Amino acid sequence: MIQWSEQQQMIQKMVRDFVEKEIVPQLDDIEYNGVPPYDILRKLIKTFGMDVMAQQSFEKQLAREKAIAAGETVGEKKKDGPSAMAGEEAAMRMIPIIEICKHAQGLVTAMGVSMGLGGGAIMSKGTIEQKERWALPLLTLEKVGAWAISEPNAGSDAFGQMKTLARRDGNGGYIINGSKTWITNGPYADTIILICKLDEEGVPADQRKIVSFILDSGMEGLEQSKPFKKMGIGSSPTGELFLSDVKVGADRLLGGSEDSYGRSGAKGTFMQERAGVAAMALGMVERALQLSTQYAHDRVQFGRAIGQNQLIQLKLARMEVARTNLQNMVFRYIEMTAAGQQMTLAEASAMKLYAAQAAMEVATEAVQIHGGYGYMRESRVEQLMRDAKILQIYAGTDEMQIIAIARDLLGRV
Repeated sequence: MIQWSEQQQMIQKMVRDFVEKEIVPQLDDIEYNGVPPYDILRKLIKTFGMDVMAQQSFEKQLAREKAIAAGETVGEKKKDGPSAMAGEEAAMRMIPIIEICKHAQGLVTAMGVSMGLGGGAIMSKGTIEQKERWALPLLTLEKVGAWAISEPNAGSDAFGQMKTLARRDGNGGYIINGSKTWITNGPYADTIILICKLDEEGVPADQRKIVSFILDSGMEGLEQSKPFKKMGIGSSPTGELFLSDVKVGADRLLGGSEDSYGRSGAKGTFMQERAGVAAMALGMVERALQLSTQYAHDRVQFGRAIGQNQLIQLKLARMEVARTNLQNMVFRYIEMTAAGQQMTLAEASAMKLYAAQAAMEVATEAVQIHGGYGYMRESRVEQLMRDAKILQIYAGTDEMQIIAIARDLLGRV
């Protein structure tokens, strides 16, 4: 894949028009004034039929699983191999991410966590009953979802420093105590995938099982904080969760057993997050380059446009190199999906590392090109710079990506 197809370009324009009409006029409210983003996102989902597609996919998967559970013979589900449809679906996922991130990266984060991580975890590992009870409203954003793993002392070392514990109550249920922080959608989540440790007597803390539960807002002992005030992505509400003797039945244990969604399930979710970062970075870099090129063309100093200065030209050239690289990464991801192939851990981590650093570098240079105006909120490049920083932190910091890349490469020797 070397360029977007005509159909994909048509979808691009449709999404771009929606963003300009529905998101840009409300940008200050959702980014700075504390207005929750979910009504805008629901309108986006309905406008492009994403809710209908999600429901159709949900019903198809559930029907298949019920048939298997009933002992019926069903055709073998194709897990890999070439599929033009899979590639097209991957492209259709990437296009809205790119276009929305040109203006409000936080919207993609809020939507992705709710539908992709929250709903996706239940569809991937949940029981049939759990899918029927919780999944579809998350997949259509009728309800808001959160995926809670980070804690005050457990960021990059999420499992090693995890203190939130679930204790068996002796009646088949559990009692959960602890806290989670930096939780996307946490303040407004209706459904929460909570990852914690099992409190097993005599088992060292670092060897305890990782278990996951499906929680609902309003449960006794569960408190959701107000949104944090953050450096960037204001359109993605972030908060804390506090759990004090929260009682849950075994029906809320994700997958129906203590071994269904442990360390491997959570790590798989991190891989899923990393795949979208290149598309997010591409949207931000495209917007930064567009604004910077226009400003360099129009801004006159010492009798000529600043774009005639070689130092400014160098900045613009490096931005274009980053844009090209990111676009090629996105195209490669789409092609691999169409071919039924998956990236290695090193490849996915390298893509995330480069994308995050490129977005930050380009956004910083965009502010520099704009000078004093770039430091003003009106320019919008200052927002791109603040938003870009989170790409180097969430879904695994730059430092953790380097470790993952090196370990994967050295493990093959």
